[in-house]
Amino acid sequence: MREAGHFPGLTRSEDLTLTPRERVLAVLHGEKPDKIPFTIYENKIPQCAAERELRNRGLCIVNRRQKAVLEETPNCVQEMYTYKENGQTLTRTIIRTPVGEVSSVSRPAGFTSWTLERFFKRPEDYKVLRFLVEDTVYRPNYEAFAAAERWMGGDVICRAAVGACPLHHIMVTWMGVENFSIEWMERRDEILALEAAMRRKLREVYPLLAAAPITHANFGGNETPEVMGPPRYKQFCIPLFDECAGYFRPRGIKLGTHMDGNARAWAADVAACGLDYIEAFTPAPDTDMTLEEALKAWPDKVLWINFPSSLHVADIHAIRKCAREIVDLARQTNRVIIGITEDIPEDRWQGNLLAISEVIEET
Repeated sequence: MREAGHFPGLTRSEDLTLTPRERVLAVLHGEKPDKIPFTIYENKIPQCAAERELRNRGLCIVNRRQKAVLEETPNCVQEMYTYKENGQTLTRTIIRTPVGEVSSVSRPAGFTSWTLERFFKRPEDYKVLRFLVEDTVYRPNYEAFAAAERWMGGDVICRAAVGACPLHHIMVTWMGVENFSIEWMERRDEILALEAAMRRKLREVYPLLAAAPITHANFGGNETPEVMGPPRYKQFCIPLFDECAGYFRPRGIKLGTHMDGNARAWAADVAACGLDYIEAFTPAPDTDMTLEEALKAWPDKVLWINFPSSLHVADIHAIRKCAREIVDLARQTNRVIIGITEDIPEDRWQGNLLAISEVIEET
């Protein structure tokens, strides 16, 4: 058993049993926990008897809502209003700046929303988005972050966020893939200037997070080779991970990225970069890499996986079989955290999660 305080945020429980949070930290720092960590996002599990039982068995809630660093745009105004159109509830977001305004429209859809209209619509919008970026200021929110993790207790871990990789944010959030593809061919210099401004701003976040009372943080995520393309990922994402890791590593803070799509095409670039863990990695059959292949491809990284979403509609025997295979690899390597990062059908989540938890306890 390790000594209390061996790595940031870790304290020994009085009865010498690790808390769910401590198990996660142990694996992130290369120490062997008493059992495989099992985690779930804060918005993926409703409060009920099954949730209470799962937490008592060791399920750790990953809370992503508490911010360690806050951002503001003092010279911009953001307005949001909801309205109905053709029987549908829609939300319009307007960002007003001294050089113009942009707007988007979305339709709520349960835990997520569908974007019907994106912020970027015409070349004149570049100057508005550029102003928005350059107007952004960051300030520490350390005390609130630390207090939240204290009062939430040992079965919750708060995850900080660096932000999105700029090119991916431009592509997916501001433009949409089709619009981005047109702009990439016709006005690439404008995209690159906007990306460079966003990159410069991110460099203000790294030291602020490095000084924060955090244990780990995600950077970027949801990029896929089919859309981002391996050359752009290598040029516009990998160097940012390395820059941020340079600030985090001396403080013992772990850096990861959310990668739940196909990853084989850029596996070698990921292996060589400064990421400490790959979060939400979803093994085959949902992607093009098995867990065993990923462990071999990334020998110095923790795989904080998403239990394959497709299996949540399979029978309970398939759930248990997959869980045993994952637990076996986790015990052999001490580099696997089992996570739930996607929705599970309402009629399946209780039985499925209890089955996974039971397999963890059995093996």
